[in-house]
Amino acid sequence: MSYSTFSHLVADKAALYRRIMAAFVDAKAHFTVHLRPEDVRERTGIDTLEDVQAALAQLVAWGNLEADPDTSRVTSVEEFYRARFLYQLTRAGEAAEQALQVFDRELGRRGALQAVALDDIRLRLQSLLELSRQAHPDATQTQLLLRDLTHVFSDLAENARAFMSGLSRTLELRGDDQQALIAYKERLIGYIERFIGDLVTSSAEIAGTIRALDRDDDGRRPITPLLRLAVERELDDLAPDLADPLDIDAARDAERRRVNAHWEGHWEGLKAWFLDRPERRSQASLLRAQARRSISQMLEAVQRLNERRLGRSDRSADFRALARWFLECENDDQAHRLWRAAFGLGPARHLGVDAETLAQWRADPVPASQPWRDAPPLRISPRLRATGSYQKRGAMPRLQRRDRERAFLAQQMSREAAETRAARAALATGEMLRLSELDRLDPGAFSLLLQLLGDALSHAAHPDHAVAATTGDGSLRIEMEPLGADTEAAIRTEAGTLSGRDYRIRITELEAAP
Repeated sequence: MSYSTFSHLVADKAALYRRIMAAFVDAKAHFTVHLRPEDVRERTGIDTLEDVQAALAQLVAWGNLEADPDTSRVTSVEEFYRARFLYQLTRAGEAAEQALQVFDRELGRRGALQAVALDDIRLRLQSLLELSRQAHPDATQTQLLLRDLTHVFSDLAENARAFMSGLSRTLELRGDDQQALIAYKERLIGYIERFIGDLVTSSAEIAGTIRALDRDDDGRRPITPLLRLAVERELDDLAPDLADPLDIDAARDAERRRVNAHWEGHWEGLKAWFLDRPERRSQASLLRAQARRSISQMLEAVQRLNERRLGRSDRSADFRALARWFLECENDDQAHRLWRAAFGLGPARHLGVDAETLAQWRADPVPASQPWRDAPPLRISPRLRATGSYQKRGAMPRLQRRDRERAFLAQQMSREAAETRAARAALATGEMLRLSELDRLDPGAFSLLLQLLGDALSHAAHPDHAVAATTGDGSLRIEMEPLGADTEAAIRTEAGTLSGRDYRIRITELEAAP
């Protein structure tokens, strides 16, 4: 494969070649296939026709353009033998221009968190679920829905990636501009919070629909017949291949496997985006966590600005204050201590400090003002003097295998995840019950309940008002309605008993369990 069509980007007259290629791309967009040198000169504004013709000839040599004899305006034999050409984009030249357009577009992409795309994905998945329940689903409608779903999902994923990567650079660029950062903070936090709310509410429904399409109550996979319809309809549109005309059936089977793998790959990518698995979190969960982390980064940037504004460092003022402290020292010992604290330039007696040395200093302290010749000697290892290191040089120690430790950590994480799932299953029933009815809880469920109670009570405007709150990851919702002030609830655990005012509570799971 030759990449000579990109040679004009690094040539001496790269700007001239780019103008000419842009003229051909624009002409094709307006359904003009061929251009004469005079047309190119008029579209680009190049000074002389000779420069245009020389550039066109070079682009033909590189394979960007194709030259065809121009005989439409020939009126004599002499004109017939004169070199006149019509130029058009070659397939390779057009592909190179499309690649450059994608390159420019990706560099300038700002990215966005598309809450509308989540709604589009939800509606299309519901339409696919309804089609899967029909005895004879329409192939055209199925392919259009799958194609739209792929396009919307790809756009959502790419825009989210571009937005989150660009957000870090934006925070770095605006980190020193206080006014711009504070104004940007208000808009950004509101924007991200709206998206997180839409992502939390939409992800649960999308995940449920995906599971219904991937496996129904009878153990079937309803999405498979729909994908098969899309594959067969796409095969009908493929042009015949002359590579192996004698084995048409084998070639069609190979193409069928390729197209089927293409659609299955899209479906698996959609599942990975919205469905959690024991070994990994879904991309939607990771995006939600990264979006929340970006809010923290923004608040930290504002905090740094405030600290910088309120505690500005003035070196001359610092030195004046230090000079005043030196003048206020009562004796030389205090001045020596201040000098060491300010500049860290103490005597180099720490080289051989160990427990024995410290004990000796406590028994017989040496003042900092004592001359070196009168101070007790400090014994230094000859190896330290010769090599700069206490240890003997030799071969590096062998790397230790940590398979046992990694297996232990994996088992611990799996056990903690199981405990968390059990705690959520015990509490997130979606039913209204009194807090006093919980009676006794295991440590995992009790810890989760404390977290939920803390989230809810921190949002309460008044102790006698009902309150509802959602956890930071958007997976659980708790509703609390206070009962009488004289009521009491007691929850017993292995660590003790928690008692307080009684509430009616409802804990709801917002994300369907995997």
